[in-house]
Amino acid sequence: MRIIYTLLFSAVLHLGYAQSPSLYLEKIRDNEAALTAFFSQMPKGGDLHHHFSGSIYAEPILQDAINDDFYLNTATMEVLKEKPSSGNWELFSSLRNKGQLDFYKQQIMEKWSVKDYNHVSYPSDKLFFESFGKFSPAIEGHFGEGLLELKNRAISENLSYIETQLSTIPCDINTTDLSDFNIKLRELAAKKDEKGIKALLDSLYATLLKREAAKYAEDFNDNFVSKMHQELKIDDARFTMRYQNFVLRFMEPVDLFKNLMIAFISADTSPLMAGVNIVSPEDGETSMKDYWLHMLMFKYCSGRFPNVKYAMHAGELTLGLVQPEDLTWHIHEAVHTAGANRIGHGVDIAYENKSYELLRHMAKNDIPVEINLVSNEFILKVKENRHPISLYRAFNVPIVISTDDAGILRTNMTEQYVLLAKRYKDVTYEEIKKYVYNSINYSFIKDKSVKKQLLKDLDSRFKTFEANFPLK
Repeated sequence: MRIIYTLLFSAVLHLGYAQSPSLYLEKIRDNEAALTAFFSQMPKGGDLHHHFSGSIYAEPILQDAINDDFYLNTATMEVLKEKPSSGNWELFSSLRNKGQLDFYKQQIMEKWSVKDYNHVSYPSDKLFFESFGKFSPAIEGHFGEGLLELKNRAISENLSYIETQLSTIPCDINTTDLSDFNIKLRELAAKKDEKGIKALLDSLYATLLKREAAKYAEDFNDNFVSKMHQELKIDDARFTMRYQNFVLRFMEPVDLFKNLMIAFISADTSPLMAGVNIVSPEDGETSMKDYWLHMLMFKYCSGRFPNVKYAMHAGELTLGLVQPEDLTWHIHEAVHTAGANRIGHGVDIAYENKSYELLRHMAKNDIPVEINLVSNEFILKVKENRHPISLYRAFNVPIVISTDDAGILRTNMTEQYVLLAKRYKDVTYEEIKKYVYNSINYSFIKDKSVKKQLLKDLDSRFKTFEANFPLK
């Protein structure tokens, strides 16, 4: 009788029955279509490394620019509301009247995203980072539409939370008379004089407070974020969103500090503003020159606002993009000097000085790394066993899976998990499930009850998903 049951069980298993999600995943590891169907339906928790403007697909941004009759630079594919005094600029309505609109639509899509990119004619990292400046003017006035696009897409692929890097905070404080601070701060940074830098930042901080820096944070929180969030009913039973402010690495020190200070004030005073970040190409001239100074600025602001969380793009570099010695210290400084609560990308960890010590420190102190597989492959050409995800796993560093800029990269969260499962076959279903829970546990959500509810909802979603097995 036992033999008969064994044979029946084997036959049922062969037909596709009695397979747990874990067993089924192992069966389909090399089948991208099957993986896509599997992960489309699997709950995916949150997306913690997410840029608002880069996550909206190019099609609706372009349609807004056409509807608003923007000017298009027919050489660069930039758009602007007002026509500059020089350059090849034409209204979209004019291009339509000339019968040229469809031609330029194709050119625009190739400059605003990776659509039809041939991996030959232009550097991938430059295409990616330059795209933001080309389409960003068309997003102004359409933030609400963008948020709803992101929410609806998230719901459709079983994502329950997004923590998006929304914006720099608009501020017209004039800092021209403070330009001497730029020279002094850089001189002290060259000498590694942290005490001297702190003294200068104290002076800058006091000056900017007198110039009502806090009111810009208050206005942004109340009249932009909170108002839009409530009017659009972003949070509901299926979905939750929170926001990060960010500063731009290429700015001069005084202006960057001004924006950083306001970002921290904003995050400290609003339940919707989850944290702060720093963006722009890490290999840029100013980014590299001022990197350590930026870390000290984060450390300083954290001292002023100890309750504010912040993630940090660090180690989004690889051999050949910068000199070898520039790969050895960025993640270390983001962790040890700036005190980042999460690390975004962390691709160059293998090149870091004493990388094993750093990995152990991240694991011990619960500092997760945000892994962006599609982004790292396109921008840095780092994938498969060149990618350090296995190194982070070996040292038990907490991992979250995220998209980075799904619109520009023309990807989604499902594809991140498909690549994870296909490329790293030793990553089990239970480990993948842990990464999903990490995306809520390591979020910067301030309200404990909101995080608790998201985790409870995730339990329910997984229970439903796993109840579909055995497959029929």
